[in-house]
Amino acid sequence: MKNLKFAYILPAIALFASCSKDNPNELEEIDNAELTEIAVNEENIELASPDAGRVAEVYFAGQKLPVEEFNGEYVYQGDILLPPDMVSKEEVKVVFEKDETPSTNKSVGRTSGRWPNNTVYYAIDGNLSDQNRVHDAIRHWESNTNLKFVQRTSQSNYIYFVSGSGCSSYVGMIGGKQNITLSSSCSTGNTIHEIGHAVGLWHEQSRVDRGNFITINYDNIQSGREHNFHTYSQQGMDGKEYTSSLDFGSLMMYGSYSFSSNGKPTMVKKDGSTFNVQRTGLSTGDKTGINNMYPYSGGSSTTEPVYVNGQSYVIYGITVLRHNDAWYYYHRVYGWREVVTRSGYWYYK
Repeated sequence: MKNLKFAYILPAIALFASCSKDNPNELEEIDNAELTEIAVNEENIELASPDAGRVAEVYFAGQKLPVEEFNGEYVYQGDILLPPDMVSKEEVKVVFEKDETPSTNKSVGRTSGRWPNNTVYYAIDGNLSDQNRVHDAIRHWESNTNLKFVQRTSQSNYIYFVSGSGCSSYVGMIGGKQNITLSSSCSTGNTIHEIGHAVGLWHEQSRVDRGNFITINYDNIQSGREHNFHTYSQQGMDGKEYTSSLDFGSLMMYGSYSFSSNGKPTMVKKDGSTFNVQRTGLSTGDKTGINNMYPYSGGSSTTEPVYVNGQSYVIYGITVLRHNDAWYYYHRVYGWREVVTRSGYWYYK
């Protein structure tokens, strides 16, 4: 599951619309088999803007990424907002030698991406239309995961639901107020999807091993949006997914016709068959992944995250791989090297 790739795993470590069921009270017992039967209008996939932005390349979490630029904001894979303090147009140093003093230049941000104590604080802009979709989406998350959502009072880190030209969100807790934008066309399912990003999930179809499960038809993708189908390995970061299978029923998975320029499928299964977008609710795999990411229940809590060997995470601003209970960083020149963190900075071991 891509959702174990945390706080900024970028494939990028994704729900929407016109669903036949949009009542979260009916969503709690859906399994993957049922989810793959649900047909959803492909035109309603999440996009930060209905218009394509200028394609640019930036550095984020130590990796070079193609993004769309909208008035100084950078959007990755259609609806993922990148935090400004973690984006640079030029490569910056994000891992330091043992005895080196970290620079004070804008580089990596200071958040680990995970919401402490499994608690997400939020507020809703008073001008946001149809606020029930937010309440319904939150209720669905609380009914199916170990997360709880609390209306913000004075907390400094919180999600802010606000009107926008499309559906978009940051990935993981980035620090301070972070917007989830919802246009009037964003459904309850879209809202569940964007909350998924905000708690740390990326898009399922971009996992590194997706070639074992799907074929990308680049000739059918809208011009300028081919980068929405890139994987980590295509960004220069090698590695394996280490999870058993791509989840076609994941709420973070796009469908066969997403970003199609000609009505033909952009993605198909290896046997050539197509599959639908699912924006009704969290799949069984989604629930398992997020509860591994936020592993407490029954009222007991922990501030110590559980990291899974073989999974990649974005922690303190860089993408790192957990392997044999140690951390590894992939540098495009030097390859994999073991790293450790001290006071919110990463150092080569």
